[in-house]
Amino acid sequence: MSNFVKRAPVLTIEDAAGFAVDLRKQGKKIVFTNGCFDLLHPGHLEVLEQSRKLGDSLFVGVNTDDSVVRLKGPSRPIQLLQTRTAILSSLRSVDCVIPFSDDTPLELIKKILPDVLVKGGDYSVEQVVGAEVVISNGGKVEIVKLLDGYSTTSTIEKTI
Repeated sequence: MSNFVKRAPVLTIEDAAGFAVDLRKQGKKIVFTNGCFDLLHPGHLEVLEQSRKLGDSLFVGVNTDDSVVRLKGPSRPIQLLQTRTAILSSLRSVDCVIPFSDDTPLELIKKILPDVLVKGGDYSVEQVVGAEVVISNGGKVEIVKLLDGYSTTSTIEKTI
């Protein structure tokens, strides 16, 4: 038995788009979700597990460090992109990780064109960035239930 964990690839946006094309040719259903994933907690894991069950391959977009700073403020991220992508890529539910530097994953979604776009239950379909793109391409948007009591922001506040 190997001590090595099989890791999902960390891909550029262009490589992820090519991977999506290859999977589609095999008849696979592509699921996409995204986030900062600054301090990975059970709430994140639950969303990723639920997302993976909605298709054959889970693509996870993750905000770069600069993007996290713009979205969350100068004290974030807590963990650098390399750490966040390493953790995400080691999860069984994740098939590839794609860092993106924009404030939203819209351009990434346009290139991947997932069959299913997933966000956690703190969103409505109307609030999900990329929903129109996915729906107009024949896909669907799924809002999955969040685990109560888990939030990166509240975890950080408890430690301060």
